[in-house]
Amino acid sequence: MDANIFQVYEEEIQSLEEEINLLAEKYEESQQESTVFSNEEILKSIKSFQREFQGESKGHESSPNLKAQLESVESDLSFIMKFTGIQFTSHVKKTVEKTRDRTVQKHRLSGKFNFLSFQLEFQLLEMQNKESVSAVITDLSITVESEQDLDVSKFVSSTEEHGCLLSFFRSLSSYAEWYEHRRRTFQHFK
Repeated sequence: MDANIFQVYEEEIQSLEEEINLLAEKYEESQQESTVFSNEEILKSIKSFQREFQGESKGHESSPNLKAQLESVESDLSFIMKFTGIQFTSHVKKTVEKTRDRTVQKHRLSGKFNFLSFQLEFQLLEMQNKESVSAVITDLSITVESEQDLDVSKFVSSTEEHGCLLSFFRSLSSYAEWYEHRRRTFQHFK
């Protein structure tokens, strides 16, 4: 048995020596290939790299344009918030899946409308064809904090079934407006 163990070790040592020799040959070949380039070729590749790098940095020079776009978007958002009365307090977006023609993003959106606080969670599925991009809202979950939970829960559950955010904001707007009218009316009679 001792002879068999030595035989196995001898074969393993021989295998490792062959592997070391093969790796040493590959290393020498790679060293020779790297010295084949002339100084002119090295300078050309450095110059082309510098040109590419300068081209990329020129794209960053348009930051004043980006700042102007950001200010424009902020002013548009401010106008929409004043016009609709909806104030968004937070938004979290997470990409769940992304392929060449399909993107799935998970969104969490919180905000207030008059006295009502709301939170939306949904997934946005974007499919891209050669001609167009289509987006579908899935897994819509709505939470509205209200004193009148029974009234609100009816249109919230309906909106969750249909997955239509536009109808949610319209219904929320209408509900809040009429709730305020009812509150003032009851205050008048008290």
